[in-house]
Amino acid sequence: MFYTSAASPIYSFHDDVTNDGITSFNNNNLFIGLIPMKLLLIHSDYIEYEVKDKAIAHPEEIQHKKDRMDEALVVFVAVEKVDEKSPTKAAIDAAAEIMKTTEQLKVANIMIYPYAHLSSNLANPKNAQEVLIEIEHELKNKDFNVKRAPFGWYKAFTISCKGHPLSELSREIIPSGEETESLKQERKLSSYWHILSEDGTLHDVDTFNFKGHDNLKKFAFYEKEKSRVAKQEPPHVKLMKTLEIADYEPASDAGNMRFYPKGRLIKKLLEEYVTRRVIDYGGLEVETPIMYDMDHPTLSKYLQRFPARQYQIESDKRKFFLRFAACFGQFLMAHDATISYKDLPLKIYELTHYSFRREQSGELTGLRRLRAFTMPDVHAFVSDLEMAMDEFKIRYDLCLSVLENIGIQTNDIEMALRTTKDFYNTNKGFMVDLAKKIGKPVLLEMWDERIFYFILKYEFNFVDLSDKASALSTDQIDIENGERYDISFTDKDGTQKHPLILHCSPSGAIERVIYALLEKEAIKMSKGIKPMLPLWLSPTQVRFIPVNDEFHTDCEQFIKELTVMSPYHCIRADIDDREESVSKKIRDAEKEWTPYIVVVGERERAEKKFTPRIRSTELGENKIYSLKEFHDLIFKQIKEFPQQKLPLSLHLSKRPRFTG
Repeated sequence: MFYTSAASPIYSFHDDVTNDGITSFNNNNLFIGLIPMKLLLIHSDYIEYEVKDKAIAHPEEIQHKKDRMDEALVVFVAVEKVDEKSPTKAAIDAAAEIMKTTEQLKVANIMIYPYAHLSSNLANPKNAQEVLIEIEHELKNKDFNVKRAPFGWYKAFTISCKGHPLSELSREIIPSGEETESLKQERKLSSYWHILSEDGTLHDVDTFNFKGHDNLKKFAFYEKEKSRVAKQEPPHVKLMKTLEIADYEPASDAGNMRFYPKGRLIKKLLEEYVTRRVIDYGGLEVETPIMYDMDHPTLSKYLQRFPARQYQIESDKRKFFLRFAACFGQFLMAHDATISYKDLPLKIYELTHYSFRREQSGELTGLRRLRAFTMPDVHAFVSDLEMAMDEFKIRYDLCLSVLENIGIQTNDIEMALRTTKDFYNTNKGFMVDLAKKIGKPVLLEMWDERIFYFILKYEFNFVDLSDKASALSTDQIDIENGERYDISFTDKDGTQKHPLILHCSPSGAIERVIYALLEKEAIKMSKGIKPMLPLWLSPTQVRFIPVNDEFHTDCEQFIKELTVMSPYHCIRADIDDREESVSKKIRDAEKEWTPYIVVVGERERAEKKFTPRIRSTELGENKIYSLKEFHDLIFKQIKEFPQQKLPLSLHLSKRPRFTG
């Protein structure tokens, strides 16, 4: 140890031998008499370290042999045996203590450094590493810049302590409460991050050349850092309010939204479209309860395995949880069913109104991440892995098609594959084919061993203007829950077998689809391009504007005739009959992203022909249309999609305003 000055000590060390391989130094005067969990916090000008040798048989895989962090709070951590009783709670409490110190010191950079010599009663290495990962995750979720020194290695490090009264602090964390698995399963194991090219080449994410793949780069490092906290309000929040689609509900729990008539229309059309596509695929639509008994023998085990945060309620002295997916009801239904191999793949579908997930408050922003959401959820029960992989490819195509028709193309999304090293090595060709189909490199996350119920999962993710990524479509191959729920089918030889289960949402949460559509338009706006929802989702598809009161009746008649031309398909048209100038009415229609604007005057009355203002060249040519030609132009674009009537009054003068 040596010092550059009394106010600014620099410590330089090589790690001593420890019973679990966590780093140590012998500065005994800095911490005396501490009990679980032990933290030593040093406000530093910098810390830098270099990995030397293995200290335990199976140390954490290292990404960088050397690393450095400037202007950081360095947190030396010793995880103790008592922390093993409730590791998640211990990690959360430790993160809270660390954040209190950052508030005092006004720092945003945190280095978590495993440090065994703070204690003589250490947790076993595996559990200690899990707690450290938990602490890292909690701090990243609170928007800190966090690094974690690798676990299980001897390391040499140098640290420069700032030397002010708060620069050297110690803390103890005593865990309490029962251990829950739901939070820690998301980040229990270290992830290895790669980019998989269409040609089958596997690249390290840190060395991959992202030229031409800017969104993939944003997505990859967003996933790797695991920070879900919004630094700023994303553009879609303002848009959803301005367009009177949705808003926060202050009288409800955070993450529960109110939808105005236009938003409810959009939501309903999306729900109907996805449901139609799943039924065409062969899905059998069902409905299941939104709450389940927490003490149900199968469900209680599943709760501990599934990485989610549950809402809990009490009724008749029993505890229930609100579902976070349709899995429970569909699996229990399949358990009670008589299933033959001839029925496989058996596809059961529900559009959940609602699913509930108690996400952390800092992650709740607009429609991107909610606590109550609408989720299309279709499970396929299959006989074996071969059938699972065949069905996986069919559903992959379904998801791409659903998103494209909704308005989210492949160039709008980035794909993630998640699996174990063993499964990847055995089925590399299968995964490369998935990358080839989407036509660009994909992010591949691998684990040493399987901890979740699935062996393979993919997601299509949208990257927004705030550089946040959100999963839309997804599918998984589940190899556990057929047995866990004792679901069985009669095979060809008469024996009873457990199926594998595929979990798929063809679109992702409906609310998140709306978020992605709005964020996509916000990106276009940033480039000077006019925003617009897909025609079939636009609340008003045609706005008629009379040049004066004399032509109100003509506008009404034109709308009636449009309806008569296709009685089973609604073209949503309205009339701006307010006492405003024509130019003001046109500007307001533009602000509502109205696809077609038709000004009606003497010529339109006499000739029944129009020259509509068309918002995008994708919607048609700027030319004169007869009423029939105008109808056909619109009908051709919406006929394959669900239809709903206008969600508000025909006349704008009779409409309330829902937002300021």
